[in-house]
Amino acid sequence: MNDQNQNERQLKAKVQDVFGANAEKYVASEIHSKQSDLDQIVEWLQPQKDWRVLDIATGGGHVAKALAGNVGTVYAADLTRKMLEAAKKHLDESGCENVMYVVADAERLPFLDGVFDAVTCRIAPHHFPHPERFVAEAARVLKPGGRMILIDNVAPEDDDLAAYMNKVEQLRDRSHVRCAKVSEWSAWLTQAGMIEERSLQRRKEFKFPTWVLRTAEDADQPAEVEAFVLSGGAKEHAYFDVKTEAGRVQSFEIDEWMGMFRKACV
Repeated sequence: MNDQNQNERQLKAKVQDVFGANAEKYVASEIHSKQSDLDQIVEWLQPQKDWRVLDIATGGGHVAKALAGNVGTVYAADLTRKMLEAAKKHLDESGCENVMYVVADAERLPFLDGVFDAVTCRIAPHHFPHPERFVAEAARVLKPGGRMILIDNVAPEDDDLAAYMNKVEQLRDRSHVRCAKVSEWSAWLTQAGMIEERSLQRRKEFKFPTWVLRTAEDADQPAEVEAFVLSGGAKEHAYFDVKTEAGRVQSFEIDEWMGMFRKACV
């Protein structure tokens, strides 16, 4: 148990190191700031002006910003203080005055039971050592009937493809833990008393040269990632639509899943 706890602490410390060092990059990231995705969150939730909303692992604060004008208060929570500081700067410049900033672990939320009308978490849970704990915590802090929107990169159900995808991510971002499968998310959410209301799965393209540099910690890391991507077989290259030019990786695609869930009323 002690070894497990130490490993968990090391993983979370690595997340803080990586995101702290790259905070401004995540605020400016095209993938994270994509407005059509953010508009869709608002469209699905149909938030009300008296709502209290929690955005878990807020990153650059993009979801918090999208919701701030539609609700009473947004609590933007993140494990990394420097990431929160960058998000606050971004949102202050955007005129968001109803956002509270909280340093918080997604797997141990510092809030009482049933205090939020909605909870969101976007493109972050693949950094969580125990995503099932995150789901349980998100459900705990929701009011009965409250809604949760979850968006994350997901692994294919095929074990070989899932292993390849997660290895690419781990090589590129040393704070990456694991992209789960949709079947795993569904099981965890059901166990936490969350009922699916709607969901979709879509493809997301990464422009490799810029994507691989965002979290690079040394000069050798991008080349190591590219070599592994190229080492994949026809099955992997076809599924992830790996595109190359003159032997260099230009882009590839992964699956992203978005779901909205309602907390069952006891």
